[in-house]
Amino acid sequence: MKAIVCKEYGPPEVLQLKEVVKPTPKKNQVCVKIFATAVTASDCIVRGFKIPRWHPVGFMMGLALGFTKPRNPILGMVLAGEVESVGKDAKRFKPGDNVYGMTGMGFGTYAEYKCFSEKECLVKKPTNISYQEAAAVTYGGLLAGHFLKKGNIESRKKALVYGAEVTGVCSTVNLELVKSLGADAVIDYTKEDSISSGERYDFIFDAVGKNKSSQLKLECKKALTKNGKYISVDDGMPISRVESLDLLNELMEDGRYKAVIDKCYPLEQIVEAHRYVDEGHKKGNVVITVS
Repeated sequence: MKAIVCKEYGPPEVLQLKEVVKPTPKKNQVCVKIFATAVTASDCIVRGFKIPRWHPVGFMMGLALGFTKPRNPILGMVLAGEVESVGKDAKRFKPGDNVYGMTGMGFGTYAEYKCFSEKECLVKKPTNISYQEAAAVTYGGLLAGHFLKKGNIESRKKALVYGAEVTGVCSTVNLELVKSLGADAVIDYTKEDSISSGERYDFIFDAVGKNKSSQLKLECKKALTKNGKYISVDDGMPISRVESLDLLNELMEDGRYKAVIDKCYPLEQIVEAHRYVDEGHKKGNVVITVS
């Protein structure tokens, strides 16, 4: 099968298209023929090992992934596709099921096939979304759901989402996009003193992270109410759970959650896709079509 192989950390050019052995499902696994995956910011961080190895986070990342090269040379954390075959003890899925899911740090989705344990984060795809849309929503949906639950969003009256009454934060060129996604108000972070108007929030979710520090982050923390809570995507990697994808399915089937796709690339153009995500200005998700 075709796969993108990363045999060393470095720039996008370390990613190479190769022919590798197609996996065979074990007795409790299913083999998924992948139609779409996505390039996330985390994929690029892993590929480039962008955290210094002497830093505690970098050291832990090296222990988990490998210090000199990835232990699993096939990167990619999300997928959408069709179950091709199942092991003899697999019960949740059958051949022909349309599915999507997330491997997390198990990686392996930059390929034509991937085997999943039935206990892993894999669910049937709603019929009203495409494979590309399913691949697009998985990572961000699981990430946001984890931290919004951690911040007890249900009990908050007014929330600000940097990346209840919801205020979105973005640059000028993305104002209309964020409004179209349902934000009650939108702040343009390119404007001076954009959040220092005396407005206060019960909950602030920083969906950008510390790798893009700005004066706005400082202003956000000052804009909390007395019992307000600030949470960042830097606060740990969420555990991929089937029930979290079940909730995403419910939201997408009802039309309350939708994918935002910036660009699509074929698998053969994975290097260009990583270059684009590395620029840090993608508007939504960058999807890779595999089959």
